[in-house]
Amino acid sequence: MNRLADETSPYLLQHAENPVHWYPWGEEALSSAVSADKPILLSVGYSSCHWCHVMAHESFAHEETAALMNEHFVNIKVDREERPDIDALYMSAVQILTKGGGWPMTVFLLPDGRPFHGGTYFPLEPRFGMPSFRQLLTGIAKIYRERRDEVERIADQLTHWISADHLKPAADGSEAISAAVLQQAQQQVSAEYDPVHGGFGQAPKFPQPMTLEFLLRRSLSKQESSLLEQVSHTLDCMARGGIYDQLGGGFARYSVDEKWLVPHFEKMLYDNAQLSRLYLHAWQRTGDGYFLQIAHEIFDYVLREMTAPDGGFYSATDADSEGVEGKFFVWERAEIAALLNDDAALFCSFWGVTETGNFEGKNILHLPMREEEFIQFHILREAEWKIKLAQARSLLFQERATRVPPFLDDKIITSWNGLMLASLAEAARILGRMDYQWAARKAGEFMRNDLKAENGGLLRTHRQGVSKIPAYLEDYACFIDGLLELYQLTHDEVWFIEARDWAEYVIQHFSSEMGGFFDTGDMHEALLTRSRNFQDGAFPSANAHFAKQLLRLSSYTGNAEWERAATAVLNLTLSAVTQYPAAFTGSLNVMEQLLHGIAEVAIIGDPSQEETQWLIAVLDETYRPNLIRAVASEEAAAISEIPLLQGRTMLDGKATAYVCQNFHCRLPVTQPAALRAQLAELQ
Repeated sequence: MNRLADETSPYLLQHAENPVHWYPWGEEALSSAVSADKPILLSVGYSSCHWCHVMAHESFAHEETAALMNEHFVNIKVDREERPDIDALYMSAVQILTKGGGWPMTVFLLPDGRPFHGGTYFPLEPRFGMPSFRQLLTGIAKIYRERRDEVERIADQLTHWISADHLKPAADGSEAISAAVLQQAQQQVSAEYDPVHGGFGQAPKFPQPMTLEFLLRRSLSKQESSLLEQVSHTLDCMARGGIYDQLGGGFARYSVDEKWLVPHFEKMLYDNAQLSRLYLHAWQRTGDGYFLQIAHEIFDYVLREMTAPDGGFYSATDADSEGVEGKFFVWERAEIAALLNDDAALFCSFWGVTETGNFEGKNILHLPMREEEFIQFHILREAEWKIKLAQARSLLFQERATRVPPFLDDKIITSWNGLMLASLAEAARILGRMDYQWAARKAGEFMRNDLKAENGGLLRTHRQGVSKIPAYLEDYACFIDGLLELYQLTHDEVWFIEARDWAEYVIQHFSSEMGGFFDTGDMHEALLTRSRNFQDGAFPSANAHFAKQLLRLSSYTGNAEWERAATAVLNLTLSAVTQYPAAFTGSLNVMEQLLHGIAEVAIIGDPSQEETQWLIAVLDETYRPNLIRAVASEEAAAISEIPLLQGRTMLDGKATAYVCQNFHCRLPVTQPAALRAQLAELQ
């Protein structure tokens, strides 16, 4: 066992028995490199990364390779999900060196942490046009010993580049957030749309929930039917594809083909948090019951398989089972025939199952046509078919459960949990699901109690009773999102106060004098540079997501400084947004919200009474992404800490709604129809 045996990260623990003398990132490793004058071999990955497993099996478990690593390097292993700051810093160096990136990431550093060479996966033996990992190790060690001046020069250049501030607002004020900026971005994003299979660009295809949310928002504000068609078609194709688990619910990370058929089989919490919310919004916007079904199935999957007993949400499940990618999820036709007997042929047709298969001789279940089309094509009785389908899915799901499941990464990450909490709380409110509400409350209580540091900040991760690592900007932004959704679900002011207080904490500890916010707080370990990342990754950039929460909180509180801080963040991205809009759709969504204006609705009335509930229900009748609400009884409003509620009273003893937007308010109303009419005017 090496030093990783004392870690809590499942990814690091997977390498605890390697013959490599791994260190976790920390003072011991860095000091050892300095005292021994050895370069650092930094290996970064995560537990559900397929090629991370391949490299671990080929090289890190290989005695000869490990001996070379131990002789010439101080070896540090990092879980990128625990330490996004380290990952982002050195990934930027790898991208400069290779014009690409990915995981596993392999970076060679000077003892002081400056990078001088790097890449991603390296094979045990030369292949794919790459040298073997052992050849690379030998070459790097030789260069470090014999050409140190050159190594120092490269390290200086890389460090200078990754430390530079590349995002600045236009000095002449020529750029401004405007409808024209959004229109241009919309056109550029839509130009990449695949009208045949949905999605954007070519294979591999990622779901891109932020991009789809942007187009969904634009379809509402511009009433452009083509945008709604792009979103609907994409969501339909994704849900019918193999990227979606047709038996258990939930989406895989991405599809290796353009048809959404063959996934990279790992499932990530952050993908399913965002996609569950997107499908919910698409159902609100279109009324398509299939989108609601998918949203329900994702929530049910998360609550069944990805929820800890204490209420937090696990991170991911692996792509591999028993060392074979996708083994848990694929089927032979004979297996299905044995389970479904006389109905096998019908269901094989429904799920696209053949004798030859569609993935290495086996079958990934998918839907060649939508269910209603299938019913019509085969002239089936819908009620009878629904019963048979439920039975068939149950039989296959139970049979699949007897297989060796993919590895579960059971660490709990604050930002990912915040995204899931926000989606679940919003769904509970819109759908009236008490089980979702109960789960959302439990998750919120867990996060506010178990992910809080002694110094008053949040912590990044939790596993088996241990919470650690100071939280990053993305953690605060996502948690605040979840807290605001919990408040709008429960009308319990404690959740709003918590969100407000964390926003104040971020402004105090993460603000940059150059504008926007650092990814790390002033309590974090100092690395080569303190980054401010505005580009989206698998979920919105932390700056964009925090700007969104500041805009919402500003509307609740009337705090103009928060709106100015949010606008400053967006101004920093303007130049990049106009050039590469697809990489900044998180910012585009917030820009759209800023330009459209947030509708502020205060409802004064007892939330437990029917007439108050009727008014509340109007707010969720359709997709309203730019609306916030505050609800309280007249007595509670009089002492509320939420300025949006203060000074509001009931009219004639009836529950009353107040609607405001862009610094002016409409007359208060007591009837749902009148409230509905006022909201319609805001679209």
